[in-house]
Amino acid sequence: MDLAIVVAVVVVALAFDYTNGFHDAANAIATSVSTRALTPRIALGLAAVMNFVGALLGQEVANTVKDVIAPPGGNHGLSIVLGGLLGAIAWNLVTWYYGLPSSSSHALIGGLVGAALASGTEIHWSTIIDKVLIPMVLSPLIGFAAAFVVMLAIMWIFRRRNPHRVQRGFRLLQTVSASALALGHGLQDAQKTMGVIFLAVVTAGYYSPQQTDLPLWIVISAAGAISLGTYSGGWRIMRTLGRRIIHLDPARGFSAEITGAAVLYGMALLAHAPVSTTHTITSAIMGAGATKRLSAVRWGMAGTIVGGWILTFPAAGLAAAAVYAVLRYVLQLP
Repeated sequence: MDLAIVVAVVVVALAFDYTNGFHDAANAIATSVSTRALTPRIALGLAAVMNFVGALLGQEVANTVKDVIAPPGGNHGLSIVLGGLLGAIAWNLVTWYYGLPSSSSHALIGGLVGAALASGTEIHWSTIIDKVLIPMVLSPLIGFAAAFVVMLAIMWIFRRRNPHRVQRGFRLLQTVSASALALGHGLQDAQKTMGVIFLAVVTAGYYSPQQTDLPLWIVISAAGAISLGTYSGGWRIMRTLGRRIIHLDPARGFSAEITGAAVLYGMALLAHAPVSTTHTITSAIMGAGATKRLSAVRWGMAGTIVGGWILTFPAAGLAAAAVYAVLRYVLQLP
């Protein structure tokens, strides 16, 4: 039974990675598509390739995710991980259906914590506070402020240039900024799935908990799954990010993307924190848009998005707890 559950956990984790890809595809390309810097299909292809490359660039975030909880060995521990994954997938699908750019990252962490709480499993709260909750608050604030400052600098530097030529130049530069953001998305989000898969195989006893280098098969499969999901698209959320928050011009799109990418790199490589790509780029879009005028940002839609952010942790956790309870009954766990 152990092997069957391990296989089930790996398959579900890769399915989560796939849904993460199509759920978050809009993060990297919505601004480029809305400003007509890239066509949707080219943008999706570019994002898929850069997601794959970004997933291969580090394992710091993966090691943080695998240390969030300490499940017991055997079927019980695997059921906790499986419950967390299914709870995260459920919340991802709900927010995707309604076009809300919620965080797949926080859905995953919330799912693991919810299943762990339902089972009485040890939770490493210091890791969650230092590596998840604090960065969860800081990354959108940094994204908003940095994009606002970057856009102000661009407006001042190019204040005497021909506006049409400036915007045409930034439309070309958005290929670079969109690629950078997609690379950051792979660096962050694919690693989270790697961490969960490694947590499952460690729980099943196939690898040592002290091992820090992830097996190559985990890295490649997670990178491939998120890339395929990204190429499948995320049109509902793309409309929210690209149009309903604010109508972006190429310069503001570039500012949002390059700022979002910088925050993702910094949090992954320096803080080892699994932050939300969605939160980061959405706040950066708001920051860049606010330089036009505060009323240019549709704050009502922004408020709806923030509400989705707040709900993600508890909603995914509750869903995961319910799934764990069902698994515990079906598998007749003690």
